[in-house]
Order: sequence, then structure tokens, then C-alpha cells
Amino acid sequence: MAEEFEQQWKRVLDMFTERFGKTPNMEAILFLIGAQELGNMKKKWTKEQKQDLMHVATCTLLSQSGYFELEGYDKDGWPHFKEAQPVPKMSMPEQERFLQEHIIAYFDDQEGR
Repeated sequence: MAEEFEQQWKRVLDMFTERFGKTPNMEAILFLIGAQELGNMKKKWTKEQKQDLMHVATCTLLSQSGYFELEGYDKDGWPHFKEAQPVPKMSMPEQERFLQEHIIAYFDDQEGR
């Protein structure tokens, strides 16, 4: 099971590396998912907007497992979420693995569309 996970995660990282020429860290992946969800790939973002994009990505990812629900969009087109159930308490390595699993599922779903 761990080997399968590692292969799936490597596939996601390879996809980003092919597209952007370097392997991204978790923050960069979340930023790009957030920008994709917002539907806006503008060149310049403020630090606060970058944080908001990572929040959008995290909520989007965790909505796959029912932890968040999309409430709607504001006048600027930004999605807003509400917590549907608390995310379990985890150590940092467990959190990273949890997010990685959700990122893999997100891109698997994107390919299936």
C-alpha cells in the first residue's frame, strides 16, 4: 500500500515538474490548486491572496471527504466553505500524508472529467 501511494504521489509531482520545470513543495501545490479552483491564473498575488488561495485549496481538497462544504461565492468569485465536521487531530507527518492523499484524489478526479 505504501509503495502504491509513493507511485501515485510521484506521478503528481512529475506532472508539476513537467509543466513548471521544477518539483513544487506542498505550499506551491496548494497555491496552484487554489488558483485553479478560483479560475484565475493572474501573475501577481498579494501575500494575503496567496494564503487565501491555499485555504481555498485545502477546503476544496478536504471537501472530498466531507470535512468542508462549499457555501457559495462572493462578489469577486472567491469560494467560501463551512466546516461540515472537524478534521481529526494529527501529527505534522500525518497531516502531510493526509493532504497528499487528497491531492492525489483531486488530480485523479480532474483526469476523469
